Amino acid sequence: MAQRRGEFSRRWAALRDGLHEFYVGPYRDTFLREKRDEDDLFMIVVLGEALGVPDPAAYYSAELMPAVWQDFHAWHRRIGIPASPLDHVACC
Repeated sequence: MAQRRGEFSRRWAALRDGLHEFYVGPYRDTFLREKRDEDDLFMIVVLGEALGVPDPAAYYSAELMPAVWQDFHAWHRRIGIPASPLDHVACC
């Protein structure tokens, strides 16, 4: 009985993984591109005040700056800025 249950669980997991790949696979690049675009927008919102963009919510977004520092270098290189656009941050 336990062996049948294990076999059923294994087959069910394989079917589930196959269906997930069937439906999500063709759109994987689209999902990744959209996630990257959302991350870029989030980075601009958080760093807007430091980049010189007036931000009425700067008081709240300043708390999020430590969360984006680790991705800052990859972000500014990806959007086409060769060196750090911030005077007080020298990541390059």
